[in-house]
Amino acid sequence: MKKIHFEPEVPAQVRAIPQHVAMTILEAIHRYADTGSGRVKALSGEFEGFLRLRVGNHRVFFKETADTVEIHRVVDRKDAYR
Repeated sequence: MKKIHFEPEVPAQVRAIPQHVAMTILEAIHRYADTGSGRVKALSGEFEGFLRLRVGNHRVFFKETADTVEIHRVVDRKDAYR
């Protein structure tokens, strides 16, 4: 399992989401770190170098190294690409 690192602003973003949705997002992050499975897509343009994990109506923007998943943003899809 890869280590999960959250950027400083991410916990506040997760706390702003209803608890049952936030738990689903955190479970999806842990599942991805453990197995590599999930609805993941490499991004381009302004977000070049980031990967996106889709969890319902929310998007998790992260970068991945050989042993770490670095979570940078957790946002609603309507605000994700602004």
